Parts: sequence; structure tokens; C-alpha cells
Amino acid sequence: MTPTRKKRLMAVLLILIGVGIATALFLTAFKENILFYKSPTEVLSGDYPKARNFRIGGMVKVGSIVKSTTSLDVEFLVTDYANDIKVQHNGLLPDLFRDDQGMIAIGQLDKNGVFQAEEILAKHDENYMPPEVAASLKGHNTTKDKE
Repeated sequence: MTPTRKKRLMAVLLILIGVGIATALFLTAFKENILFYKSPTEVLSGDYPKARNFRIGGMVKVGSIVKSTTSLDVEFLVTDYANDIKVQHNGLLPDLFRDDQGMIAIGQLDKNGVFQAEEILAKHDENYMPPEVAASLKGHNTTKDKE
């Protein structure tokens, strides 16, 4: 093998090793930052990532919103019309957040079974439903289905 070929082979091998390392780092970072979506029924059955953030979604149960008069604390029930989970959040809520409205919360389940939300996302308009929420609500007898 000539010295020129050896240099070329070394360059190609170094590039392949570099691309492999970069791909491994990318996949590791992606795996750590992915947020899983779960419905209240799945969470109550224990099917959720422990000790890390995940998304819970469904509808805000009618009459369940309780806002603090002295702080930004709010608690409510999110339902998939089969089961409910209590959600607590300290922060501003989206303008479209209200009873019987689709929502997704990002956070963790505490040891008492209460979802501690870091962020609340509300449905955009009357016709839009996040695909994950629509799939988890499908098949349940909902008030929205009757309209």
C-alpha cells in the first residue's frame, strides 16, 4: 500500500469514526429529551415513565378548576372520560384553558398520585384536537360526541 493510499484510508476511517460518535451523541440526547404522552387511564394503570417528565392529556373535567386567590396556583382534573387525574400547576394558564377543553400538561406524577405540571398547553380552536388526545378519548362516551 502506498503512503498516499494509507493517508486516504486513515482520513476515511477518522471521518467514519467521527460520524459514528456524533450519531451516538445525537441519539443519546434525543432519548433523554423525548416526552411520552399518556392518558389518565394509562397513568393510573402505572404505565408512565417514573422519575422523569412526561405529557398527560385529555379534557378538563367540568367544574374541577380551582384557582388560588393569592397566588398563581391552580388545580383541576384531567379526564379521558374513563378516569381522572388531579393536576396542580403554579403559573400562568393559556387563554383557551377552560372546562371541557382539550389540554396537555408536561410534568411528573408525585408520590401522592397528583400530576405536578410545569407547563399547560390548551387546544387551539374548536376544531383542533391534538392527535394523542383524540386517540385516547376515542371510544369513550363524551359530552363532545353528543353535540
